[in-house]
Amino acid sequence: MDLIEYSISDRIAVIKINRSEKRNALNPRLVNQLTLCFSKAIADSLVKVIILKSSGDVFSAGADLDYLKQLQHSSFVDNEKDTIALMELFLMIYESPKLVIAQVEGHAIAGGCGLVSVSDIVFSVPEAKFGYTEVKIGFIPALVSCFLIRKLGEARVKELLLSGDLINAGTACNYGLINFILPADEIEAGVLEYASLRVNTASANSVSLTKKLLNAVQNLPLEEGLELAVNFNVQARSSEDCKRGISAFLNKEKLNW
Repeated sequence: MDLIEYSISDRIAVIKINRSEKRNALNPRLVNQLTLCFSKAIADSLVKVIILKSSGDVFSAGADLDYLKQLQHSSFVDNEKDTIALMELFLMIYESPKLVIAQVEGHAIAGGCGLVSVSDIVFSVPEAKFGYTEVKIGFIPALVSCFLIRKLGEARVKELLLSGDLINAGTACNYGLINFILPADEIEAGVLEYASLRVNTASANSVSLTKKLLNAVQNLPLEEGLELAVNFNVQARSSEDCKRGISAFLNKEKLNW
């Protein structure tokens, strides 16, 4: 994993993109290593929360310049293979049964902003800018559009994707793209505090079921969504986590998940 630093501490997995000399830009090798790391964290029963961050002062500048040069000569099959790989990474993060927190300490552009878009919770420094600039170089933000329209709605997504303009952290927060803004000297501690709180106060089973339900229910008619919610509710009530939680509540015991 020459492009990634991976570590686990106190049930929190940290996946750190370590390609600051290239502004943490994405290329097939980095996408593959990110996929492997997320797969490892998701499969690890000792991990409850995953933090995605980057080295240097840019979260990710999108596609690597050398990779963009290569694309000029890529075949249809090559382009399809690379696109599917990135799709699988985005989908893995979005559907992760574990909470994924993005710690953004610099600009997140194009594919880099895609990583932000599929994370559950996003912390950012005030100086960071966000945007999907693909249309400015003849690309389209195809994959991210499928996730972003769920998160922000059609009007905001058209504004962002059709213009390719960058927005600051304050605007990104107002739009709902990110959740929290913290100064650079506070964001590391703030993210760890938030992650630790989720580790200790939230049932892993409940987080997994809630994420799965939210991902599914928004595409269903109301009645079908409610039927699915009933099914998930029954699953949750039948779980050992629920029995343990109710017992602790009734006995006024402090529960550490």
